[in-house]
Amino acid sequence: MSRNKRSGTVTILPELQIIDIAEEGKGVAKADELVVFVDKAVPGDIVDVKVVKKKKNFAEAVIEKLHTASDLRTDPFCAHFGTCGGCKWQHMQYDAQLHFKQKNVEAALQRLAKIDTSVMEPILGSAENKYYRNKLEYTFSNKRWLDQGDMDGAEGLEMNALGFHVPLRFDKILDINHCYLQAEPSNTIRNHVRAYALENGLSFYDLRNHEGDLRNLIIRTSSNGEVMIVVVFAYAEQGKVDGLMADLQQNFPEITSLMYIMNQKKNDTIFDQEVITYAGRDYIFEEMNGLKFKIGAKSFYQTNSLQAHELYKITKEFAGFKGDELVYDLYTGAGTIANFVAGSVRQVVGVEYVPTAIEDAKFNSQLNGIDNTLFYAGDMKDILTRDFIAEHGKPDVVITDPPRAGMHADVVERLMEMEAEKIVYVSCNAATQARDLAILKEKYEVSRIKPVDMFPHTQHVENVVLLTLIK
Repeated sequence: MSRNKRSGTVTILPELQIIDIAEEGKGVAKADELVVFVDKAVPGDIVDVKVVKKKKNFAEAVIEKLHTASDLRTDPFCAHFGTCGGCKWQHMQYDAQLHFKQKNVEAALQRLAKIDTSVMEPILGSAENKYYRNKLEYTFSNKRWLDQGDMDGAEGLEMNALGFHVPLRFDKILDINHCYLQAEPSNTIRNHVRAYALENGLSFYDLRNHEGDLRNLIIRTSSNGEVMIVVVFAYAEQGKVDGLMADLQQNFPEITSLMYIMNQKKNDTIFDQEVITYAGRDYIFEEMNGLKFKIGAKSFYQTNSLQAHELYKITKEFAGFKGDELVYDLYTGAGTIANFVAGSVRQVVGVEYVPTAIEDAKFNSQLNGIDNTLFYAGDMKDILTRDFIAEHGKPDVVITDPPRAGMHADVVERLMEMEAEKIVYVSCNAATQARDLAILKEKYEVSRIKPVDMFPHTQHVENVVLLTLIK
């Protein structure tokens, strides 16, 4: 039993045992009847914790003292761990990460959808758990996050930063030296851009006052070695823009696509911004399973290319195509899954909200000589109507890969009306997937479940579910 110790107004809960991991990635402990979520704790740890937020039935806390380290702990490999908002599970062995991801998916399906998870298959881990991302977006800021060492140091600190947002602080950026998420030349190019900006007097963006030259840096790479760089400027003069662009072109001949954007909006989104090509193509190519995919500055593509291939193979296997199926691919994005399965079916009809993604999907079909795909842009609930289904035919298989919010209630209702023989539901959020499955299970049996780890060292996990129509 734990007893509170108060130091001033600070509550310390001594010698708690961490017994689980919550869905958002924090360790779970109990202090009498109080559930305590502990940041950076690992099941098996015994810790004193400091409460930072207290509610009626739960508290949030940080580790004050580690008495006994869990056998599942390991040393973080990144110097930025603990401050950076990414890779929050570096301190836990990878096998343990996979175990808790599978456990959390299973718990969500059981608790929220009352699903029988006896058909769940072992989670597929990622072959690469460092340098696995093909896209990163960095932010420039004139207000660098200062750690204790900085604040204890001398005056005259460099306050400009190029890196990632510190969690819960929109206006503070952690200056990144080396990131383990994306392979070279990502780190070299980012550090070079920062150095060039400092040496040549380009101002870093002020996130509060919305002023400055440099705003964002986007780096995309492909498995066949192509590199895209997009520099997002705010209020830079053209001479400064051309200077940085020319420098990148000269120093990094491996850049396939060198582009820039002038974004003076209050937010960082680029989907409504003009992308200007400075050198090379305005896209790069990714290759998968003998197919080529065009990726532009605004294109959606799974950020873990190697594991995306495994995810799509599982999706295709779950569908069990015989060759004559009509397939609806909902939330098709740039048509990656649609084109991936097109050679195994009669026809694929893809629907996606973002018009530019649909243009990419059509281009990718043409690029690969695929002539049995149709793509439509628009809000899913507005496109997927009874008239649409009457025009295109009732699908034999539906593949759906919605965003984290899951499917709109109208879309779920339409699926219930369509009564396709199979639905393959790919999700990046087991909770919203479970919400939808709770409705679909009225007409469908959950036949197979397989989690797939797309994002090592984070709590995020994809999950693939096969639904079979109950006769």
